[in-house]
Amino acid sequence: MGTVTAADPHPSFLADKDAKVFVAGHRGLVGSAILRRLVSLGFTNVVVRTHAELDLTRQADVEAFFAAEQPRYVVLAAAKVGGIHANSTFPADFIAANLQIQTNVVDAALRCGSVRKLLFLGSSCIYPKFAPQPIPEAALLSGPLEPTNEWYAVAKIAGIKMCQAYRIQHGLDAVSAMPTNLYGPQDNFHPENSHVLPALIRRFHEAKACDAPEVVVWGSGSPLREFLHVDDLADAVIFLMDQYSGLEHVNVGSGSEVTIKELAELVKEVVGFQGKLVWDSSKPDGTPRKLMDSSKIQGMGWKPKITLKEGLVETYKWYVENVVSAKK
Repeated sequence: MGTVTAADPHPSFLADKDAKVFVAGHRGLVGSAILRRLVSLGFTNVVVRTHAELDLTRQADVEAFFAAEQPRYVVLAAAKVGGIHANSTFPADFIAANLQIQTNVVDAALRCGSVRKLLFLGSSCIYPKFAPQPIPEAALLSGPLEPTNEWYAVAKIAGIKMCQAYRIQHGLDAVSAMPTNLYGPQDNFHPENSHVLPALIRRFHEAKACDAPEVVVWGSGSPLREFLHVDDLADAVIFLMDQYSGLEHVNVGSGSEVTIKELAELVKEVVGFQGKLVWDSSKPDGTPRKLMDSSKIQGMGWKPKITLKEGLVETYKWYVENVVSAKK
């Protein structure tokens, strides 16, 4: 690792820690984890911009930034994200903003001439609603999407295809990673539009704080879900930047499933809620199973390190210190 040969004059990513790395979307759940990981590994020239400093939907601004900064590596973790309600209320925003961000960054990365490698981050929602389980990379475009977030999914699929097209036509070393359901520090704990895991953390914490006798959770608790700690994803991103230059996108998951019931019981234990957990089976369950096939990246030698219990303990601590204390 990290050696330079005559055939390959460039050092590997992990041997190039003085090089300029642009992390787009560094304030989000994913981007912040990637930034932490790069800094902990000793990368000394990581470049970031807030949305106020650089609006990635504005082509001229993105081109000017790349021309001035000349980064060698780009990690594209910036995206407009939201839950089902946001996607169905603002479909134009989701498809337009994400297409603009991806198009501007990938094209500017090619045009500026300095970028050696780019990694684009997508989402497991790119796969068809009734994809085989576990979901292999080959399931992409094999059937209709989940209608509730197709605007976001179509944009992300276009991002994968754009990376492939720029590799085929221009030789740009652009790769794509598709993570499963993520959680961890900087997650969204908003009461209306957070995902299942942060929503459970918040609800059990609030029930504990006011000595509520019970917490009611929708559904039967039987659906199976996969969760990956965002620090494990950051580790996988570094691994792919260093080791992978293929055309096909790569799934990144934990490879282990948990029922929503098991998840709720675990969150209840971690938070320390002493009341009852009640299931409202009159409410819908959603998809019965959603697991990604991550055998491709695991076959390359990467595997996750953080157990769900460890990750939940750390995420709850972050929630208490950063979300709860901020409201006081």
